This record gives sequence, structure tokens and C-alpha cells, in this order.
Amino acid sequence: MTDFLYPFIDADERDAGPLLADLAASARDKQTVSTRLTQKTLERNAPALRAIASEMADRLVRDARVFVFGNGGSSTDAVSLAALFATPPWGRPLASRNLVDDSAVLTALGNDVGFDLIFSRQLIAHGHPNDVAIGFSTSGNSSNLLRAFAEASGRGLLTVGLAGYSGGEMAGSPHVKHCLVVDADSVHRIQEAQAALGFALWEAVQARLSNPHEPLTLTSPSSISQPRE
Repeated sequence: MTDFLYPFIDADERDAGPLLADLAASARDKQTVSTRLTQKTLERNAPALRAIASEMADRLVRDARVFVFGNGGSSTDAVSLAALFATPPWGRPLASRNLVDDSAVLTALGNDVGFDLIFSRQLIAHGHPNDVAIGFSTSGNSSNLLRAFAEASGRGLLTVGLAGYSGGEMAGSPHVKHCLVVDADSVHRIQEAQAALGFALWEAVQARLSNPHEPLTLTSPSSISQPRE
């Protein structure tokens, strides 16, 4: 099952030395690709990040909350970003809620009303017009995210999507005000770059809250993403 990631593992290799060398080279190659993609993605999305950070800061000083969500591997990025806003390593703690955190809520909604509504129903229950909705999707086509963004937009929330490939339906949705796209076709590399985008967004929001009248300069994360396989 690892042949598509490490084809040399399943080969008829009996010498540990060359195998370990191949593994190390593979890891270095993935790190190089990931770092380049992350840097390119941050540069390309810098204007949007500045705009989002300013809009979020304007809302957060008025006691807005940040709702973050995603499916599968993207749910782990949602968990990380919500925690970063709520319990930051520095700066101002900000109210945030991870919509994938409560298994009882997720299973109840999935069972009672359908998986497509697990996020939108939570936004109906907890969201207010001043709040922010941030959704992660590698494809940009996750139906439950699109439903959540439609609900959030209709209620006046600021909507921010993070998508891979060419952005999918999320990039063209009128309900997603800002869509940060990672132009890649590897799910692993997309998620690594999305994690960096999330960090950059949090950092930009903190900078805007600290210095609301100064030009906003973005910096890259201190630790760029590590390969996920």
C-alpha cells in the first residue's frame, strides 16, 4: 500500500543501506517541493491575506468569534487554527470554535439531518452577523463546506475558504468572500501549504490588532510545513 509513495520499499531490496538512502532522499525531495510550494502560495495570496486580516480585525475588536471547520485531514488543520486563535503562543487570545470538535454534535447532526448539514446547522445555532467562518478543503468541492458558507454568508458572517487544485466550487462561490487557493494537485502538499496559510493569517490578524494604522507586512511561518508522508 506504500508503493505510490515509496515505490522502492516494495522492490526486492535486501540491503538496508541503499533503502535508507532512498528514504532519506525521498524525504528531502518532498521537503524541497513543500517549501517551494508554501513560499509561492504565501506570496501569491499575500494581498488576500492582508485584506482578510484587516476585515477580521475589524470584527474581532467588536467581540466576533471565529468558526473553523473541515473534513478528514482538513479537520486537523481546522483544529490547529482554532487552537492558534484561542490559545496563541503570543499576542491576543481570540474567541474561536472548532466545528469538528464535538463528536456528539457531529454524529447527531449526521444521523438526524445529514452529513451535508453538520457545519451549517452549527452556524445557525452559534453564528452571529459579526463572526467569521473559515473552511478548509483540499478539493474546494466539499458539499458540507459549501452549505456552511452559504448559511454563513446569508447571516452576515465573513467567509474565508482555503482550497487546493484550482479552487473547485469554493473559488467560484458567491458565498465565499475570500478563497485562498493552493495551486497544487497533491493532497499532502496542499494541506502543508494550507497550514502555512492559516498561520500567516493568524499572524496577520495579530499584527493588525496590535498596530491597526501601520502598513501590514506579512512574514513566513518560522517553521514551514513538514511533509505528511
